[in-house]
Amino acid sequence: MVTMNFLDQIGWIPLFPLLGAVLMLAFGKLLDPQREEQGPGAAGQGPALRGLIGLICPGMVLISFLLSCGAVWQVARTPGRIHQVIQFTWVAGLPFQMANGHSALFQADWGFLLDPLSAVMILIVTGIGFLIHVYSVGYMAHDGGYYRFFGYLNLFVFFMLMLVLANNYALLFVGWEGVGLCSYLLIGFYFHKKSAADAGKKAFVMNRVGDAGFILGMLLMLWVLGTVRFTDVNALLRGGGFQPEVAGFGVLSAMSLLMFVGATGKSAQVPLYTWLPDAMEGPTPVSALIHAATMVTAGVYMVARSAALFQLTPGTSMIVATIGAFTAILAASIALVQNDIKRVLAYSTVSQLGYMFVALGVGAYWVAVFHLFTHAFFKALLFLGSGSVIHALGGEQDMRRMGALWKRIPVTHGTMLAGSVAIAGIPGFAGFFSKDEILWQAYSAPNGGTILWMVGLATAGLTAFYMFRLMYMTFYGASRVTAEKEKHIHESPRVMTVPLTVLALGSAFAGWLGTPKLWHLSASFRAFENWLAPAFATAEGVEHLASAEWILMGLSVAVALAGIGVARYFYSIRTDIPERLAQTWRPVYTVLYNKWYVDELYDFLFVNGLGKGLGRSCSAFDRDVVDGGVNGAGWLTRFISWLSIWWDTWIVDGAVRLTSFLVKALSYPVCVLQTGRVQAYAFYVVIGFLAFFGYYVTR
Repeated sequence: MVTMNFLDQIGWIPLFPLLGAVLMLAFGKLLDPQREEQGPGAAGQGPALRGLIGLICPGMVLISFLLSCGAVWQVARTPGRIHQVIQFTWVAGLPFQMANGHSALFQADWGFLLDPLSAVMILIVTGIGFLIHVYSVGYMAHDGGYYRFFGYLNLFVFFMLMLVLANNYALLFVGWEGVGLCSYLLIGFYFHKKSAADAGKKAFVMNRVGDAGFILGMLLMLWVLGTVRFTDVNALLRGGGFQPEVAGFGVLSAMSLLMFVGATGKSAQVPLYTWLPDAMEGPTPVSALIHAATMVTAGVYMVARSAALFQLTPGTSMIVATIGAFTAILAASIALVQNDIKRVLAYSTVSQLGYMFVALGVGAYWVAVFHLFTHAFFKALLFLGSGSVIHALGGEQDMRRMGALWKRIPVTHGTMLAGSVAIAGIPGFAGFFSKDEILWQAYSAPNGGTILWMVGLATAGLTAFYMFRLMYMTFYGASRVTAEKEKHIHESPRVMTVPLTVLALGSAFAGWLGTPKLWHLSASFRAFENWLAPAFATAEGVEHLASAEWILMGLSVAVALAGIGVARYFYSIRTDIPERLAQTWRPVYTVLYNKWYVDELYDFLFVNGLGKGLGRSCSAFDRDVVDGGVNGAGWLTRFISWLSIWWDTWIVDGAVRLTSFLVKALSYPVCVLQTGRVQAYAFYVVIGFLAFFGYYVTR
């Protein structure tokens, strides 16, 4: 029996989505010759060929998922759980001088690396991506640009797979920029809406700011280490004589900080987080795929991939943890009062990403990836569930116009309830295990501390509150749906509810792969930590009594239950309280509702201030200095030319003409006599002779 070698074919995994994207963007118009107006109902009754799009694009991602499963199955049986395939040399032979003065040649492979970390990522990208593609078949069925939407989705999956499978930072950056491009295209998919077009541009520009840091960090890495290949970088950092920079902020700290700047842009951390809530202008499946399950976790993946570097830079790691904690509680506070169902989930995503960076900052890399894994299930579920609600209400997104939907759309309600319980951190569901592990690591890790734990605990309480505020406003209580919308309420088709059900099962059970050690379950229940162990060489945490962990676990559960209880009391029992609190604490409510005025601050400082001010300064410099210099040089040239013409006309030519005139004037008497006629000369001779003769006669 011949067994297929999936490991040597890992380069095929990203190619199938690329093929789907090429087919759609090049020939999709033939399958979907519909109007390009955006919005639900823009497309008419398409031909039967349009259904092929719903088979081709999800099918390409499914093939990649099956190849990924085969490759992960085989790499699990490979010594060291690592396999590298180098297909060809992409960049070769560029000479440069390293920091130590040695000359070197820069080389970057077109190569792929499959290890425990990239294995988790490709399963998330292709598995969750396939479910979202299937869901999109139903959700986007009546929208214009159907083929274009699926082409962009497939292209995004291709670039995301390139990002997580690359064996070096240079190739990772190709995928990094590619997902940024696809994010711009998908956020601005409804390009006829100014808000969507602006959101796409905002995401693109803010990501470019972070990308500048990533590029500088990568160049600094090349200058110091002479390579950007992951295996070589890790070998040099862990065995090349580099010591942790505990006494100051050295070159490695600068390198890791620049890389983290790139991560803040892609993973929406302070200060580069404001693009992600605005990205909700895109279709809901975009929010689920790009801004919940995959793209925004690219920064988390990159920092985890660079664990060997961050382990040597405790100063930067503390910055990572601090920024993560601040982002988590800031975004959670904003989510408390938002009324757009997708915007609540957007700020929830920002907050949960902050949790992941707290784990990265305290050195719990596997825990960060574990939360990334569980978050992919319940956040994709919640976004798709919100899309099902919006679909049922004919496009309505304001939770103040919802309520009492649980009987009308029971599958959507049940699955979203599972996702909400998971993200709130209720024991038994996926979010509990990863969130609890983050809180424990924030408290017990050598570079953790009580403050980080307290911020994380407070964020957990806020998360439970705003998620069940969403549930009560959407599904319970009295109906606030308008009469017109009431007619449209219906459960989503199976092509949408089946992915919701699968994600709900993942939200319920995926966390059991990483149960707490003090539960003393079999190794199978610690599979996630054991699986990632070869990818990270982390230091052991400070020993604590098991009772301390039980107490902290109990506190986190109690806080989550308290958040749920308060949400139920406010939005089910005493529904008048939220409005009274908003009036009593109007300044606080206004600040939270307006997102701490961060967007306004950025507009003032960078758009209207630095941006337009710098633009006006550059315009004035261009007008007065550059153009002024050119215009002045032109005027001076014309003046010198005029002066030269005047000098040439009146001085040079005038002198020549004056000389000619004087010669002519002085020669006039001669000219009178010198006529050139012989008879005149004979006449002058006779006259002269007679004159002389008369003179002598008269004497």
